[in-house]
Amino acid sequence: MLKDKNLLKTDSYIHGKWVKGKKTFPVKNPFDGKKVADVSEIDGKTAAEAIEKAHAAFETWKHVSAKERAALLRKWRTLMQENWDDLATLLTLEQGKPFEQSTHELMGNEGFFEWHAEEARRMTGLTMTSPDPNRRFMIWKEPVGVVAVVTPWNFPSVLPIQKCAPALAAGCTIVMKPAEDTPLSALALAELADRAGIPPGVFNVLTCNDPSEVGYELTRHPLVRKFTFTGSTEVGKSLYSACASTIKNVTMELGGNCPAVIFEDADLDKAVDGTFGFKFYNAGQCCNNINRFLVHTSVRDAFVEKFQKRMETLKLGSGLDKSTNLGPLINDAAIAKCEELVDDALSKGATALVGGARSQLGNLFYEPTLLIDMDPKMRMYSEEVFGPV
Repeated sequence: MLKDKNLLKTDSYIHGKWVKGKKTFPVKNPFDGKKVADVSEIDGKTAAEAIEKAHAAFETWKHVSAKERAALLRKWRTLMQENWDDLATLLTLEQGKPFEQSTHELMGNEGFFEWHAEEARRMTGLTMTSPDPNRRFMIWKEPVGVVAVVTPWNFPSVLPIQKCAPALAAGCTIVMKPAEDTPLSALALAELADRAGIPPGVFNVLTCNDPSEVGYELTRHPLVRKFTFTGSTEVGKSLYSACASTIKNVTMELGGNCPAVIFEDADLDKAVDGTFGFKFYNAGQCCNNINRFLVHTSVRDAFVEKFQKRMETLKLGSGLDKSTNLGPLINDAAIAKCEELVDDALSKGATALVGGARSQLGNLFYEPTLLIDMDPKMRMYSEEVFGPV
C-alpha cells in the first residue's frame, strides 16, 4: 500500500537509532479494527536516557548557525513533499480520517518548516535604557534546551510539525511522545528527519502504550526545560501540575466547546456553508469544532432545514475510499462518550432529527446527528462532544 515501505516504522527513534522495547502494542485501523502494525513500547528508563542524549545534542545544536538549521529543515520539508501520498495513507490507516483530509493536514502545514526556518534567521534582541546613565539593559533570545512534546491522536502529523518546527529552528532539541493510537505518522516524520540529516539526538520519538512512565520523565526530568501538550483539559491539568516540581516553561492547548451564533439577519446559506465543515471535519474530533448552534428563534426552523439538508451529503466509510467524507471515531472510549452525551440529551427532552445512535457500518462509526430542543441542563451543552453531533 505504501510506495516506500521504509516509512512504516515501529520502534522508537532515539539519538539517530531505532530502539526496540521489551513489549509491543497494536496500532489498529479505526475503520475495521484490523491491526496496522505492532509498535515497540519503551519504559521510563529509556525515556530518561533519550532526554539525556537530547540534552547532549543540544550543546552542539544550539551553536549550529540559523542558516544551517534552516537548510536542514527545508530538506526535511522537501522529503515530506516527495512522500505526500505515503504519509497521508499512514495517517488515514491509523487515525481513520478521509484521505483527502489527511492530505490537507500535511500540505496545509508543512510550510511551518519554511516559516520558522526564516524567522530563526531574523531573531532579534532588545536594548533599553537603565537608571544608570552609564549602562544599558540588553535582552537577547537563546534556545531553552530540551523540549518535551506530547501530541494527540486527532492530528498526528500537523501537531508534531507545528510544535517541533519552531523549537528546532530556534536551536532546541526535541523528545516527542505521540499518542498511543497514532504513533506511525510521527515515526515516519522521524525517518524523514534522519534522511534529511538532522543530527542524532536533535529529534527523538518515544512510543508507548502506557504513558505513565514516559510521561513521568517528560514532566519531571530536570533536563527538560520546556513542555508542550495538546489534548484534553483533564490530562492537561495533571501534566501542568507535574511540571511544577522542576519549574518548566509550559504550553498547553486543551479542549474547547465552541458555539456558533446565528442572528436573525444572517444569510442562512452562507451560515451553513461557513459552519458545516467546522462541525464535521475529522468526524467532529477537533477541539475547535462547533459543538452547538445558538440560533435566533425567527430563523431557527429555516436554518435547521438547510443544515439538515446539507447533512445528506455526508458519507461514512473507509478513509481510503475517495467518496468518503466522514470517518470513524478513534476508539471505543471516544464512541462511548459520544453515545453517552447524546443519550443524556435525549433523556432530558432533546429531539434527534438525524442520527442519534451508532452506525451499523462498524463498531467505531457514529451516525451524523442533529439534535434540537437542547437545554443548558444537558451535559452536551457544557461538555466537549468530540463526535459528529
